[in-house]
Amino acid sequence: MNESVILWAFALLTAPFFAGVIFKVKAFFGGRKGSPVLINYYTLFKLFKKGSVYSTSTTFIFKIGPVVSLGATATILLFLPIAGHTPVISFNGDVIFILYLFGLARFFTIAAAMDTASPFEGMGAAREAYFPIICEAAMFMILILFYRLTGDLSFSAYFAGAQPFGFWQTGGPTMFFVIIAFFIILLTENARVPVDDPATHLELTMIHEVMVLDHSGPDLGFIEMGAFLKLFFYASIVSRMILPFELGHPLLNLALFSIGVLIVYVAVGVVESVTARYRMDRVPKFVLTSFALAFFATVITLELLK
Repeated sequence: MNESVILWAFALLTAPFFAGVIFKVKAFFGGRKGSPVLINYYTLFKLFKKGSVYSTSTTFIFKIGPVVSLGATATILLFLPIAGHTPVISFNGDVIFILYLFGLARFFTIAAAMDTASPFEGMGAAREAYFPIICEAAMFMILILFYRLTGDLSFSAYFAGAQPFGFWQTGGPTMFFVIIAFFIILLTENARVPVDDPATHLELTMIHEVMVLDHSGPDLGFIEMGAFLKLFFYASIVSRMILPFELGHPLLNLALFSIGVLIVYVAVGVVESVTARYRMDRVPKFVLTSFALAFFATVITLELLK
């Protein structure tokens, strides 16, 4: 249990660092030095030292939205088998509970955006409510595959120990479809290019950023930290799929896990550097690709098991 708590704290502390790697990769492709890797820590410290400004049109929902969102995301990491280690909390069916926690965080983020009475934030909230629906369908399809392979509905049963390597032994090349589907879900759920551009400031083309325009100070810090943790969660899953090995020692497993997470963040930076953001009418088709890949992986794998 102590090791699980330490790994959970490791995730909380290093999530901003890994997110800073994306800036370095994008700066490399742009021929720039770029901001330091620790830039996100500086940003969080700066936000937490400031005060929050609230519009007279907002209610308590606007104030509790960032807190609930961060709390839900931090709780989700308690169920994540970090570096293949048993998570802090685990029970059969926790994958469904995790999806509900993501839904809770999204609901309060959208509610806080709508509470501002801003048409731009309402537009971003509508997009935030629409695109993840397809991601959830893809997630459930992948969960169906994992359930048929393991008989469990627990993240610990999927990603703890050497189980990810067992997926490769059973599913073989179809696991590539699962990895790509997870990566598309990662880009969509975290509002990254080509779904959204976190660096843009044009409200008409923004999704996540336009919803937090009215937040400031510690509230914005909570939102930013929640975004770092959410990205870390999905990157951890992809990391365990691309490097599903067990090295026999907790520190070696943590090092291998960190390398895998670093690879995922570098891949995100590369995608954002070489790809343009899609038009809004093309985003659903891109996100739907994740469901198609997960569906084909499930059908092919289940056929091979017959």
